[in-house]
Amino acid sequence: MSGQTGEEMKNENQTGEKEKRGRTIVVSGMPGCGSSTTAELLAKKLKMDFFSLGKYTKKQFQDKGETQSAIKQWSTDIGSSKEFHQKSDAMQQSLAKHGNIVIESKLGIHFIGKLADLKVWLEAPIHVRAQRYAKRDNLKYDEALEMLEKKEAIERRKWKEMYGFDYFDQRKDADLVIDTSDKTPEEIVDQIIRMGKLFD
Repeated sequence: MSGQTGEEMKNENQTGEKEKRGRTIVVSGMPGCGSSTTAELLAKKLKMDFFSLGKYTKKQFQDKGETQSAIKQWSTDIGSSKEFHQKSDAMQQSLAKHGNIVIESKLGIHFIGKLADLKVWLEAPIHVRAQRYAKRDNLKYDEALEMLEKKEAIERRKWKEMYGFDYFDQRKDADLVIDTSDKTPEEIVDQIIRMGKLFD
């Protein structure tokens, strides 16, 4: 007899499974915080696979820019349907189970949850994020700010209607919360590796 409780054996088995499959890291955050760029750089540095649910989704609703594509998605019957989003949720959960991957996903912290070895939330003030959108999509600042506010409001409202929570509340469940205002993607990645002890 090992003397272990059922819960201890379960936790030990889960730990062993994680070690076999490799780490799963989730990067999420506010729109315009650089989550996809950060996650991709992190994956390269750690020699892990990378998947961006946001980029995968936007390709199906391609428009002139990333922000426009995201807004366009919500204006279609498919893109605003719960079934569409549930398929996306199942996809990221399946990838997380295989491990050795960095996943960028707006709802990743919530839906991957215990499957993740590290959950990262990125944030920044809205004026900083609007400046980044303006530069990325070649827009005037006021136009970028208006689009960002519209996109953010739609996403928060629609996902709350579907799932019953504000996706910004995932901040509370993150292992690391990083303000990206004055940091380059490389600096953010270095901070994640250092604070998450990913080379230990």
